[in-house]
Formats: sequence, C-alpha cells, structure tokens
Amino acid sequence: MNGLSFSELCCLFCCPPCPSRIAAKLAFLPPEPTYEFMSDENGKCSFALTERAEWQFSEREKENVEVFFTRTNRGNRIACLFVRCSSTARFTILFSHGNAVDLGQMSSFYLGLGSRINCNIFSYDYSGYGVSAGKPSEKNLYADIDAAWQALRTRYGISPENIILYGQSIGTVPTVDLAARYEVGAVILHSPLMSGMRVAFPNTKRTWFFDAFPSIDKVPKVMSPTLIIHGTEDEVIDFSHGLTIFEKCPKAVEPLWVEGAGHNDVELYTVYLERLRQFVMVELDN
Repeated sequence: MNGLSFSELCCLFCCPPCPSRIAAKLAFLPPEPTYEFMSDENGKCSFALTERAEWQFSEREKENVEVFFTRTNRGNRIACLFVRCSSTARFTILFSHGNAVDLGQMSSFYLGLGSRINCNIFSYDYSGYGVSAGKPSEKNLYADIDAAWQALRTRYGISPENIILYGQSIGTVPTVDLAARYEVGAVILHSPLMSGMRVAFPNTKRTWFFDAFPSIDKVPKVMSPTLIIHGTEDEVIDFSHGLTIFEKCPKAVEPLWVEGAGHNDVELYTVYLERLRQFVMVELDN
C-alpha cells in the first residue's frame, strides 16, 4: 500500500510522527554562527566574519555588502544580507541556503556566483541560524522567506519579474512555497526534496497528513520558468526527487542532471556554472 511495508504502516498509524519532528530530524542543523552584526551609533549594521568563517572579506568587497534585521510574522528577527555583485544586473537572486550553513559561510559563494552570472544576491538566515532569533521549524521556514521577500521588495524596490528565487536542499522548501504563491522572473531548485516522508521512507507514494515539507504538492502551482538541478549520486536527497519535481513542474525548463555529483559538490562541476549562465543570461533575457 502506497509503497510502504506492513510494519512501516503499523508504525506510522500507531505513532505517526508530527511534522515538526520530521522537520527537525531531516533538515535543521544550524552551525555555530560564523559572523556577527555590529551596530554603529546610528543603528546601522555592519557584517563581520568570525574566525570560524573559511573566507574573509576584503575591504573593497565589504563596500558591496549590506546587512540588516527584519522581523517575521511569527515574531522572529532574522538576519538579511544583500550583495551587490554587479552594477548592470537585471536580476536579483533571493537565495535560500542549505541546512548546515549560515550567511557567513555562504557569503563568499554569493560574491563569486553573482559576479559570474551578473546577478545581485539577497539572502537570509532561517530562524535559529546565524544571528537570527527563534528556533528552526517548518512554519518558521515559510515565515522567514515571506519576511525576506517583503524586505527585498520594499527596501530595494525590486519588481517580482526581476527576482529569481533560488533554493538549495532544505532551501527549496520555502522557495517552492513562495513560488507557488507569487509569479517571479524565474525559480532555481537545487537538490530539491519532494517531502520529508519521502526522504525518510523512499517508497512513500502519497502525502500523509503528518508529512512535512510537501513541495511535491505545491510545485504544480509554480508558474515561473523553473530550472531544476540535481546530482545523480546524491545520497542525502535521492536523484529521484529531482526527477519527480521536474515532471510535476509545469514551467520546468531543460534541467541540469550532474552526472556523478553528490549532495554538496554540484557547484564544483563546470556544467553547473555553464547551465546557470545560459539560463539567466540567455534564456531569461530572450
């Protein structure tokens, strides 16, 4: 029945896991913060990386980084980071990162990626990550991206058609949720998951009432051009998740299946940057 064994079904019906427990077990591994926000006498924040960060900013690069706090509709104050990578950028990427990193660890990647595909990048830390307040949860995840979206729209005046939503791993969950509600310039789903239960129990064929992160049920509502990226040897989120998300997404473009790549090394393959450049700088500009 629905791809689950009899023993698994008995376990689920006798003591079904609540969505928050699935979420906590599968997704949330906030690292020790690798950065700090420091406020001056006027209340303006600046960004400082700690010794735990693998890469430090130069003074010139710091000039292109703006940080601030915004508050979610669930009351958590979350950290936001805007990286001006290009003065001629048409698009700004709203980037939702993976589960075991924070803005400090991702900042060098953002600078490099944005400069190579001519995009500015706006990102945020989930509740309980970095210097963001609160605790990680599925509900907070959706509230976090909503707050980031509103901050990007109101603080910088960027129109939805000039925003690209980029989610990586657990970051694809809030990305799909937002993309199902707003039409944007484009969506990029990097190593997406169908749902929490489908990760924990790979033979699951339907969405149970206690499932967490049900992106598979939301992606048919995404009406923006969507690029899906997945490594064929991913041992964290199986390649089949990317394939199924691709099949269910009505606006999916030619995907990028990275042969031999796992969950955390897709960016190291030359085809990754090549496909992103083609998507952003050629397909979306036509």
